[in-house]
Amino acid sequence: MDQDKYLSLRKGEKGAIVSIAAYLCLAALKIFVGYGANSEALKADGFNNITDIVSSLVVLIGLRVSQRPADNDHPYGHWKAESVASMVSSFIMMAVGIGVLIDAVSTFVNGKGASPDPIAAITGLACAFMMYLVYRYNRNLAKKTNSQAVMAAAKDNLSDTWVSAGTAIGIIGAQFKLPWLDPVTAVIVGFLICHTAWDIFRDSSHRLTDGFDVKEMDAFKVTVQRISGVKGIKDIKARNYGNNAVVDVVILVNSNLNIRDAHDVADKVEAELRKTHDVYDVNVHVEPN
Repeated sequence: MDQDKYLSLRKGEKGAIVSIAAYLCLAALKIFVGYGANSEALKADGFNNITDIVSSLVVLIGLRVSQRPADNDHPYGHWKAESVASMVSSFIMMAVGIGVLIDAVSTFVNGKGASPDPIAAITGLACAFMMYLVYRYNRNLAKKTNSQAVMAAAKDNLSDTWVSAGTAIGIIGAQFKLPWLDPVTAVIVGFLICHTAWDIFRDSSHRLTDGFDVKEMDAFKVTVQRISGVKGIKDIKARNYGNNAVVDVVILVNSNLNIRDAHDVADKVEAELRKTHDVYDVNVHVEPN
């Protein structure tokens, strides 16, 4: 089972690598065109993509560390490194969002109104489309591998799609003598980025503090209660190691059962939770009733 989980993490690395490659290419293109077309907005977007490379590297490192097997001081493995990487990524994304908001307010207050070459707007739209394709790729990969870190990378890709689209809209507005369009669009984009960063932070911190989805826990209960030999559930808890669920359950069985039969019921509970819900590890305690 561990090998299958590690294989999923290795597949997830492709998403981070694709993001890094895309950001390198788009950053170079935006900065080059930005200088040539006299577009401060496009240049700023290009430098923003350079910080996104750092975020993608964090995700890649988190996925690599998660694949390390258990050792003396990590007896449960390194699975939570993926959640840590997602949290760090959310911090970087939040910093970018706040930076976009600050720049937008500064532009509005200072009344900057440059009129760059229209090629800058075309470049911005093309880059937005390319980054949207990267987002779709990483989102689908995250769903296939059930990777929290890759999904965080995908959300970061989407936020950069918004930034590039917003940059293009601002440049287009400058062509039509609508300087206010740039800061207004930037404010909307900045809030969207901050909202996405908050969602990633909330999810990763929930996992790191051993929070668990209540609906999923209820599904575990239904599955266990249907197993032959289980008279009831005295207690059930679950937590996440990265994207791997670990369940601790105390079941009630007939007090007349011998040790071997009671153990067989516990084995059924463990096997069914693994099969039905893809639970990584199950600890079953049996009590007579």
